[in-house]
Amino acid sequence: MEKNTVRFPAALKLQLRAMKDIWQCDKLYMIAIICSDAVSAIVPFVPIWFSARLLDELAGERRTDTIWMWVTLTLIVTGLSALLQFCLKRLADARSETAELNRETLFMEKFYNMDFQDMDKQSVHDLRTQIRQDEDWNGLGFEFVVYDFSSCLKSIIGIISAIALTTGLFSAPIPESAEQFRILTSPLFPIALMAIMALISVLSGKLTAQARTLMMERSKLNKLSNLMWTYFSTFGLDGHEMDVRMYEQESIVKHYFKQGLTDSYGIRGPFARLTKGKAGILNGLSDSFPVIFTGSIYVFTCLKALSGAFGVGSVTQYVGAATTLSGNLKRLFDLFAYTKLNAAYLERIYEFLNIPNTMYQGSLTTEKREDREYQIEFRDVSFRYPETDVWALRHVSVSFKIGSRIAVVGENGSGKTTFIKLLCRLYDPQEGEILLNGIDIRKYNYHEYMDLFSVVFQDYKLLSQPLADNVAGSRNYDKERVVKALNDAGFTERLKSLPEGLNTCLYKEYGDHGIEVSGGEAQMIAIARALYKDAPFLILDEPTAALDPIAEAEIYSQLDQIVNDRTAIYISHRLSSCRFCDEILVFDHGHVIQSGKHEELVREQNGKYHELWNAQAQYYAKPEGC
Repeated sequence: MEKNTVRFPAALKLQLRAMKDIWQCDKLYMIAIICSDAVSAIVPFVPIWFSARLLDELAGERRTDTIWMWVTLTLIVTGLSALLQFCLKRLADARSETAELNRETLFMEKFYNMDFQDMDKQSVHDLRTQIRQDEDWNGLGFEFVVYDFSSCLKSIIGIISAIALTTGLFSAPIPESAEQFRILTSPLFPIALMAIMALISVLSGKLTAQARTLMMERSKLNKLSNLMWTYFSTFGLDGHEMDVRMYEQESIVKHYFKQGLTDSYGIRGPFARLTKGKAGILNGLSDSFPVIFTGSIYVFTCLKALSGAFGVGSVTQYVGAATTLSGNLKRLFDLFAYTKLNAAYLERIYEFLNIPNTMYQGSLTTEKREDREYQIEFRDVSFRYPETDVWALRHVSVSFKIGSRIAVVGENGSGKTTFIKLLCRLYDPQEGEILLNGIDIRKYNYHEYMDLFSVVFQDYKLLSQPLADNVAGSRNYDKERVVKALNDAGFTERLKSLPEGLNTCLYKEYGDHGIEVSGGEAQMIAIARALYKDAPFLILDEPTAALDPIAEAEIYSQLDQIVNDRTAIYISHRLSSCRFCDEILVFDHGHVIQSGKHEELVREQNGKYHELWNAQAQYYAKPEGC
């Protein structure tokens, strides 16, 4: 953990901004916390005040009816206040999980709305992971802001309540018969006590913060601890179970977990050494300082009671209130120090939330053409990904004929998927331009332009939601269109077997009622999703990788009939889609090195396409007798 250099005014500003964001996420939760904490802060003083009245009566006239009155009132008021405290705390606890999820939407919405070029950066994902780790491991960030607010509110109300109950300690007059105690009425005594209290509270807060900083620095540097929890969670991660079972990896997991548990959290681990060493000493001093103030109050109260200024009940009230005052002051100053400490983590949060959108969104509308007359041209386009100097595409110039079938082929890393990302304007090129009907695509409204494309990406994802919702991308959908899209994608027979038809939930994250689909079936659903959108451009980026070559060729043949007047772009390592395409673009190391029809390119014996085709042709020939 880097050293915190944020000054308190800046830290407080960050804290207030975070409070505003948290309030917007869940107002009911914050109201519940305010009410719960206000009552929780006052409740401890209720028995103190009533007990003092009862003790005064017991030490004085001992009137039976008065004693029973105070006993009854003590029981009733204490019981009702405890019940109210419990109910409000239950309300706050009930809302806490929802509030945490609502806070998570801040990050979800940021991811959704940020430029894709930023969302695709590893550094951005690392930043988000670090923010989540800050909260999960140390309770810092937004999580601490809620705790800080709650504790601060309780401390302030507790301090006000304690002061209200201790005013008589200093104002109670000393009888004339106790002249030797007259010095206790000097205004220097309360001033001295307040000075001691303030000094002790400040020192205690600083020591606590230093101890906490040491522990957090250790957790940040403790790689073995991180490794331990990573291996511990492996058993519950989807997709790891079969590998763990088949290769008996549980022994590896247990080894690292036990090693991490012993070396990180054992009696000889770094946390134990800190607790027994510097951090332990700092915490010990921090906890011992308030005892000095409490002891001073005890001495002052007892001397004044000895003088006859007040009775034994008031002694109980003043000592109890002063002790509670000391605890609340210590906590308040601890929180001031923690607020400064937490500022570095809030800065990290707002570093993420403040990532600017720099991609120009455009203003021109994309004309909704019934004839789908859209012409795309790449004009000397070059592109490299952020945070790298390697060109993914270099001097690419191609154009698409309306309604054509285009195959994009090449080996891994040749630039095929990058080409599609630029076409869909997930990224903008550093050099050259991409034109739609002769106009630079950056001038079109960003979202309207993206509506022109239906894409099945190589690493597509389906949601653990009903099948129809996955296809339509919405809770509201046209049932007939969904069924047609699934049928066109080859999902007909599987659809008939589903227990709840279109309402069948995919996967089991949300219950055992969900179904598991194979890789091939999942790809069919992804293709159906692209067909349902019915955009002018249909792009399939390795959409059939989970299918065998013969089944892949059959799917492509069906798609050729389904595409109709759309412009279709097929990307694949395997070349089964190439025979029926109007044009083939061959990529190699970011360049388009060949283009043309299948028959033309396969005859160029020195060409890359000829090499790729002959390496794969055996897979597309059906065995004799089939």
